[in-house]
Amino acid sequence: MRLHLPITLLILAATPSVAPERQPTAPVADGPTRSFVGADLFGLSIAADPQISPDGRTIVYVRRTGDVMADRMQSSVWLIDVASGRQSPFSPQGSNPRWSPDGTRIAYAAGDGEGTQLFVRWIATGASARVTSFPGDPQALAWSPDGTRLAYVATVPGEATKIGTAPPKPEGAKWAEPLTVIDRVNYRNDGPGYVKPGYDHLFVVAADGGTARQITFGRFDDGGPLSWTPDGRAIVFSAIRGPEADRQVMNSDVIAVDVMTGTMRTLTARDGPDAQPRVSPDGSRIAWLGFDDKRRSYENTQLYIGDRDAGAPRSLTASLDRAIEDVQWSADGRSLYASFDDHGQRRIARVGLDGRLTPLVDNVQGGGLDRPYTGGEFSVARNGTLAYTGGDAGTPADVWVMASGKRRRLTMLNAVLTGSKAIAPVRKIAVTAADGRSIDAWLATPPGRTPGQRVPLILEIHGGPNSAYGPSFATDMQLYAAAGYAVLWTNPRGSTSYGAEFANLIDKNYPSADYDDLLAAVDAAIADGTADSNNLFVTGGSGGGVLTAWIVGKTNRFKAAATQKPVINWISEALTMDNTLFTSRYWFAKLPWEDPMSYWKRSPLSLVGNVKTPTLVIVGSDDYRTPVSEAEQYYAALQIRGVPTALVMVPGASHGGLAARPSQSAAKASAIIAWFDRYRTPAQVAAAR
Repeated sequence: MRLHLPITLLILAATPSVAPERQPTAPVADGPTRSFVGADLFGLSIAADPQISPDGRTIVYVRRTGDVMADRMQSSVWLIDVASGRQSPFSPQGSNPRWSPDGTRIAYAAGDGEGTQLFVRWIATGASARVTSFPGDPQALAWSPDGTRLAYVATVPGEATKIGTAPPKPEGAKWAEPLTVIDRVNYRNDGPGYVKPGYDHLFVVAADGGTARQITFGRFDDGGPLSWTPDGRAIVFSAIRGPEADRQVMNSDVIAVDVMTGTMRTLTARDGPDAQPRVSPDGSRIAWLGFDDKRRSYENTQLYIGDRDAGAPRSLTASLDRAIEDVQWSADGRSLYASFDDHGQRRIARVGLDGRLTPLVDNVQGGGLDRPYTGGEFSVARNGTLAYTGGDAGTPADVWVMASGKRRRLTMLNAVLTGSKAIAPVRKIAVTAADGRSIDAWLATPPGRTPGQRVPLILEIHGGPNSAYGPSFATDMQLYAAAGYAVLWTNPRGSTSYGAEFANLIDKNYPSADYDDLLAAVDAAIADGTADSNNLFVTGGSGGGVLTAWIVGKTNRFKAAATQKPVINWISEALTMDNTLFTSRYWFAKLPWEDPMSYWKRSPLSLVGNVKTPTLVIVGSDDYRTPVSEAEQYYAALQIRGVPTALVMVPGASHGGLAARPSQSAAKASAIIAWFDRYRTPAQVAAAR
């Protein structure tokens, strides 16, 4: 029987081994505190998936709120009257709400027993009905144009592979579990874990309920979003199919399936992903996202349109030099709405069929809570009213609406909590790299800091490495700032939202000069008068964990470090990560056994002989993206060298879910703060407390 704790902290100091130091008992609070603390993570809410009704009068959205008893972010569904901003509860649980074409009903997924099922709510009466009973957790819901049917994606269980047979089992005997046979190249996924037998396929069910009918088959995974043709005869989707499907990484195609016969037609054929297809309102065109795969670490995802069969395709955003995240047609079919990241901020623009862009919204935010990644979602009504998740660095994402060129905030989900807390102010600072490039960076400072006062600095590095931070609310940054640290985050070369050339400056060369960009940002924070140059600390997760370990192998400027879910040895990572084919195909020119030295030279483990910085190592116990063995290698190497270190294991956490449970997110941040406090100038610690 295993004891489940919010976080397991194994502290083994440098040789000789010593017991963990005793932490002082925290004083019992005799009243509310203005500081942002770990317990506040349970009080936060974040808006997601806002879906505006066809007439633009009502928005249904998903509200994710911390549940202190379940230690999870729980999802409920809410309605908002656009004119008044008045909210009303729709469902105490649920996700993926979608309006019927006539706006009279909403389909959504919700738990029912052990699984998730599809429900439909009639708005006029408030009555709901379950319309599926299939144990496949329906996703990617899509109404037929006439509102009589619903399409969705669900997993069809399969038979496990067997090799050989066990001897006959006597009746009543208690034997070990049977052998597990793995024969798929991608046999586990971060989050879900080891792949269970079966594949994702398309289903159609009557909107009033009844037997669902499977319409795609085979040993392939079919995915959403799903888009019906206006006549209701076909559904367009994307998938990787064909005899070598399991050996493809990104080579998906746009496919049309006949709803009655199941006959499929592949509409695109190129080396590269074609995904997220959207049929135009009149059915004369298809829009989708994709790019030509050049085996580089990064390509801009472009918006394409073609005829009704995706023929004569052309890119509408080739000159934008930004990656399109999502796209939706306007009601008249004469333009599209697209979201993309630009300089660390998600934006929405209208894209004409001639490729001309009209900016609409520049404050889109959403997604996670722990770190300030770009993100956000939107939908569009027939009259052009835009619903989206937006916000700023002072609060998690809320629901916003834009109509007639004016934007308006409809929810203030965290006003009570943030109004009672001293939230760290965030501002942008100017950074110039060694080669003269401008680098975006943001700085959060401790609430109540006196202007001109120098404080300890934490450099927080984003993962990816092809991703981006921005001026968004983040609990890690707020907790660090409340502990007396200034927090610096930046988008070094390799980051997205600055164009393909900037992102590919680290192609087949990561880590490299991104290290110099990060140190230039630290120097800018010192020159700014904020950072105490004698109290510098560094942390980051995933790609940020790689760079944290790389930094302490290159310099001794930092008093302590915390590398989270890092890659330490590219050879072992390439052969143990969940997407087995990815690393060696896109981040290196050759396979690990063909050119092992190129992998080694870019591995932080190759620099461990230089490390003197006390370094904390953090990883989720169920991380299959940068597996636990990566963190353990680094921890062991630091122990062998006698460098002060500790290994933090987050039980049950995947790579993407390291901060998914509020207690673990708060405990992880607390462990990092405690580690940094151990090596921070004592007077600074006392002043902060």
